[in-house]
Amino acid sequence: MPAIKLYDYQKAWLADRARFKHGRWSRQTGKSFISTLGAVDDCNARRTDWLFLSRGERQSKKLIAEAKKHAMAYAVAAEEIAGTFREGDTEYKMLELRFPNGSCITGLPANPDTARGWSANVLLDEFAFHQDSRAIWTALYPTITRGYKLQVLSTPNGKNNKFYELESNPRFSKHVIDIYAAVDGGLDLRDEDGHLITPDQLMEAMGDREAAEQEYLCLYIDEATAYIGYELITECEDPDADVEPAWATRICVQAQAAYDATKAGNEAEGNRLLTQAKEEHLSLAFAHDLYIGMDIGRKRDLTVIWIDEKRVQRKHAAAIISLRRAPFYQQWFVLQVLLSHPQVRRFCGDQSGLGMNLVENAQLKFGSKVEGIDFTTANKEKLATDLKQSLEDHRRVFPADRTVRESLHSVRRYATATGHFRFDAERTDEIGHADHFWAAALAELAASGPNTKPSCEVVVERELKFQEGAY
Repeated sequence: MPAIKLYDYQKAWLADRARFKHGRWSRQTGKSFISTLGAVDDCNARRTDWLFLSRGERQSKKLIAEAKKHAMAYAVAAEEIAGTFREGDTEYKMLELRFPNGSCITGLPANPDTARGWSANVLLDEFAFHQDSRAIWTALYPTITRGYKLQVLSTPNGKNNKFYELESNPRFSKHVIDIYAAVDGGLDLRDEDGHLITPDQLMEAMGDREAAEQEYLCLYIDEATAYIGYELITECEDPDADVEPAWATRICVQAQAAYDATKAGNEAEGNRLLTQAKEEHLSLAFAHDLYIGMDIGRKRDLTVIWIDEKRVQRKHAAAIISLRRAPFYQQWFVLQVLLSHPQVRRFCGDQSGLGMNLVENAQLKFGSKVEGIDFTTANKEKLATDLKQSLEDHRRVFPADRTVRESLHSVRRYATATGHFRFDAERTDEIGHADHFWAAALAELAASGPNTKPSCEVVVERELKFQEGAY
């Protein structure tokens, strides 16, 4: 097996034998690789145990898989075993990597319950993004009481979390690896053709200065002006949920195909694809009622369709569909398919400007389950306030996705001369103009109102036109 190449900053982390280590690392610079290598090296050298705590089950599996690769490189026949961990009425999935000398690495999703009851060395992966980071820290710290090590690694996620607070803890050995330090330490950045590029070129293409400062320059962004802070967003994220599940992607693919066919003059094929997409979507059975919010854009801004499944205590995002520069034909196609499902109880859409014709068409075709919302200053204040309250009450769960997170965090609140508040955000190429924020707020509004009974589509049929001016 060829020798593993380690970058200088990775060697420095591995060589640091401090009991407490704090790593603030840029994205995609190998922090999970080197931290799991260090744990495997420790397990191979002596009899000991390590506990990997990640944001969710998916990340936990990735860390264990990385550790297993290192064990194979050591020619150690480590055995991977799946199991469960029960705390009260909740059962958590866990993975173990057992070594011939009796050492063991256990991977678990992190929360205050799973962090209790262990005695082991601890690796906290992406700790800035853990829900209830302070409660996890309180429950976890006694795990290392009897001489074990504690390593904390993450990309920054604002200042309102335990990872940031540990920066000022003098007991921790600090490692800060931003994208420039990583390149200086041997990391190559390349474009799609394999040509070397600079960190500046990489961040310029990101198109979002604040996000680049956090993700690549490892800066703790001041959240004083953010309406919704990172910690509140993180507390409501589900790291194992999909932003756009396969069924939602399928609808978007069919919408593109229908647009292409209709634009080429084959309108019958476009309508056939619409019928097929509706039939396929109707075959899906959701466990709970659905509520949809839609923020509509075209060329500059994204169109985002946020679909919530309203469970007993919380609304869970069943899908978040983002359409970039999609013709209105495609947007209308996707919207018709979604609204045709009988479990959709209410839809709220932005009918200001570009959204007016789409919402009007939806009202004609689907009746009272569709409500258009004017984005006036007063309405936006109510939408933003209700969304934040829902997050603060932990009545909303959505996938852990960077674009969604940054969009929710991008909105700022400004006082007006009339005593009201104006809510706005900078427009960026990557996350648009807080489009996910407003789609989520509209879905929140949809779920807060009276349910409409399931019914067939209102009999006001319109041909599906591709012309931009029709919608």
